[in-house]
Amino acid sequence: MVNVFIRWTWMRAVLHNGWWLVTSVYLVVDAGLSPAELVLIGSVQSAFALVFEVPAGVIADTLSRKWSLVISQVLMGTAMLATGLFESFPALLATQVLWGISWTFASGSDVALITDELGSGEINLVLARAARAQLTGAATGLVVLGLLAWTTRRDLTIVIAGVAMLSLALYVALRFTEHNFVPTRTARWSASWGTFRRGVTLVRRSRAILLIFAATFLVNGASDAAGRLTQKQLLDLGLPTAPDPIAWFTALGVIGLLVGAVVLRLVTRRISGAHAATDYALAAVVGVLGMLLLAFAPDPVVGAIAVVLLNGIVTPLTRVISTIWVNTRTTADIRATTHSFLAQLEYLGEITCGLAISAIARLTTLPLALTACAALFAATAVLMGRVRR
Repeated sequence: MVNVFIRWTWMRAVLHNGWWLVTSVYLVVDAGLSPAELVLIGSVQSAFALVFEVPAGVIADTLSRKWSLVISQVLMGTAMLATGLFESFPALLATQVLWGISWTFASGSDVALITDELGSGEINLVLARAARAQLTGAATGLVVLGLLAWTTRRDLTIVIAGVAMLSLALYVALRFTEHNFVPTRTARWSASWGTFRRGVTLVRRSRAILLIFAATFLVNGASDAAGRLTQKQLLDLGLPTAPDPIAWFTALGVIGLLVGAVVLRLVTRRISGAHAATDYALAAVVGVLGMLLLAFAPDPVVGAIAVVLLNGIVTPLTRVISTIWVNTRTTADIRATTHSFLAQLEYLGEITCGLAISAIARLTTLPLALTACAALFAATAVLMGRVRR
């Protein structure tokens, strides 16, 4: 089951990240969306995902984690495919909302499923291995789909990636097992409500989970807004548009992901132990430096270095630490629900901070909006720096 799970993680990362590379350029170059519209898409998408996240997690904890993943793949592939068919802001907003909803059926379900099948013994190492597979898969996707978009068309590449993601639902349905999960057969509404209440009780009583929730709110608010503004900032700094900006963003993305894979391999055992809070704080400090470097870069080379720092260190470290942190502090019967709570804080941060940064980008300048992202990372570093073992 481990190899099947890792292989699926890798394939999904190939399609998702390659698709997003092409889509991020498509939204700016082909659809001509403004910085405010780019961030607004992320905020609205997160608002819908916020609503769907906990019901999706409860479904995974009461009905099936495997089939929650199948639903996720179907919705995700449909949203990805549809993105390449439109250029208007309302239509693209709708496709991105569906894409956000699709992730609610996967967040927590994947970790809960593999934890059930393996037990708690080596699960932290498996999750770290899956995180590395996600990074190497993402790098592969950037190269493959980036080259495809370069040699053909961006909209065609987006549609092809969507079709491939749809087909990945069959892989989950046919290859994934669910031997150690017992679905609720009777009184499902009552059981679902009980699962939700137990999850809330666990979170309220755990100071450690509340701390990582607060950090997740801040980090994702900064990362999501910055991620949607990076392409615009680099193009404004003079990133070459010939022969195609896709080529430059592909190279930059691959470098960042490979750096992330190396960093995760070096700190795999450390991040699941007593040093997790310190490592999270250090990653946030790197986020501050990276955002300020990107905001006030004198040329695209310096801006590219900042992006590598953010994508290679900050994003992978904070994400895998928060996942392991929550997974080791919950129980099997509410595991997916608790991870859904974590995802809700991600979305809430993207909505709240995203709207604020969108307003800053609209009323002032793009560098000041990126500076606001740096301030969020600084607040995270202070928060996690106060944590005691």
